[in-house]
Amino acid sequence: EKEKEELKKKRQSYQARLINVKELISKKEGDEVALKKELEKIENEGKELDRQENELLKREKKAPWNVDTISKPGFEKTVINKKPPRKAAEDLTEEEREQRMKQFVKDNEKLCKQYGMLRKYDDSKRFLQEHLDLVCEETANYLVIWSINLEMEEKHDLMAHVAHQCICMQYILELAKQLDVDPRACVSSFFSKIQQCVPEYRQQFESEIEGFKERIQKRAQEKLQEAMAQLEEEEKQERMGPGGLDPADVFESLPEELKACFESRDIELLQKTIATMPVDQAKYHMKRCVDSG
Repeated sequence: EKEKEELKKKRQSYQARLINVKELISKKEGDEVALKKELEKIENEGKELDRQENELLKREKKAPWNVDTISKPGFEKTVINKKPPRKAAEDLTEEEREQRMKQFVKDNEKLCKQYGMLRKYDDSKRFLQEHLDLVCEETANYLVIWSINLEMEEKHDLMAHVAHQCICMQYILELAKQLDVDPRACVSSFFSKIQQCVPEYRQQFESEIEGFKERIQKRAQEKLQEAMAQLEEEEKQERMGPGGLDPADVFESLPEELKACFESRDIELLQKTIATMPVDQAKYHMKRCVDSG
C-alpha cells in the first residue's frame, strides 16, 4: 500500500510536468530545443513508472491470501467517505454546458474519431497520453452520441467498436473520481490494470460494455421512431388545406360514392352524386373538401 501511494504521487507529479512542458512547446514559450529534451526526459520517466506499476501489479497478484489481501480485490470500486471537491464543470448552466460541448467538438472531433477507431489498449493509451485534452467528459459524451448515430445507420459492428472505447473513457473518468485526481493522471493506471486485471474484473468490464450497447440500441430505436413521427407530422402540415384539414383524412371520411368521384376526377359524376345526396350531408362533405384544399 505504501508503494502504491508513492507511485501515485510520482504519477501525479509526472502528469503535471508533462502537461506543463507540452503546453510550453505548443505555445512556443522558452527554448524549444531544451523543452523537447525535457519532454523526452519526462516521457522516459513515464515509461519507468509504467514498468514499476506493472511490476507492483505482478507482485500483488502473487501475494498470498490473508486478511489484508483477500478483502481488497484488485481494481474494484473504492468507497471514499469524503466527497471529492466540485469540479468547475459542475457549476455550469445547461446553456454553458451545451456551448462548451459544441466548442469541444469543433476543436477535437477528428481526434475523438481517431480514438474511437482504436482497439489495442497500448494504442489507446499512447494516443490519449499524446492528446491529454481528450481525457474528459466531453469525449465520453461525443462517443455516446456517435454510437447512437452509428446504430441508427445500422452500422452495428462499428457501433460496438466505438462503444468499447467509450466505456474505457468512462472507466478512466470514474477512476479519477474515486481517487479524487485529474482524469489525465489516470490514463496509464487504467490501461495497465485492465490489461492485467483479475478475471472477475474483466467479466465486469465486458458486462458493462454489453449493457451500454443495449442502451444504445434502445435509444437509437427511440430516436428513429421520434424522427418518423416528426416526419409524418411535417408531411401532414404541408398537406393541410386552407381550412386546416388534412386532405388524406378528409378523403378517408367520404362516402364511397364521393371517393369514386375524386379518384376518377370526374366533375360531372361529382355533380350528379351531390345532387342525389341529402342537402345537409352534401354540404358537410363538400365544405370539408374545400377546407382541405
